[in-house]
Amino acid sequence: MFSAIIRFRNYGQQVVEAANYIGQGFAITLDHSNRLPITVQYPYEKNLPSERFRGRIHFEFDKCIACEVRVRVCPINLPAVDWIFLKDVKKKKLRNYSIDFGVCIFCGNCIEYCPTNCLSMTEEYELSSYDRHELNRDQTALGRVPPSASQDVSIQLVSNSIKEKICGQEDLALKF
Repeated sequence: MFSAIIRFRNYGQQVVEAANYIGQGFAITLDHSNRLPITVQYPYEKNLPSERFRGRIHFEFDKCIACEVRVRVCPINLPAVDWIFLKDVKKKKLRNYSIDFGVCIFCGNCIEYCPTNCLSMTEEYELSSYDRHELNRDQTALGRVPPSASQDVSIQLVSNSIKEKICGQEDLALKF
């Protein structure tokens, strides 16, 4: 008789715990139902990259002294630097420079250790291609400066719509 009462009490405790867990899950579900979606419809809307975003590398050919420091610090020995030695001035002259973005891990070591600051990261992140060979960029392609992401119309629309949604939520909160 006493063991049946203990089993019944344990069963009651388990029922209460299960109901508590179900209630917690239901509370989380209700909390999420009040939130606005944060999904971005990518091709039509774009997020603004953060301040220290590591996008495509921009290269300034005129500043480069062909020191090959960036090749040494690259974890995958990626940049291909082709130079000639000018004996009359005893300096290297850069002939060709290329980076394969299909292999690049965007670590930023080449930019950090470049002594002449001829490399920089841009906000450009749309580098996809159907042909792998199109991702290999030479100094001409690396020298093109992409348009600023803050000037892109679709990005401005997303930031404005997010502000409107946030203001709308604040207005709703003030009413209740």
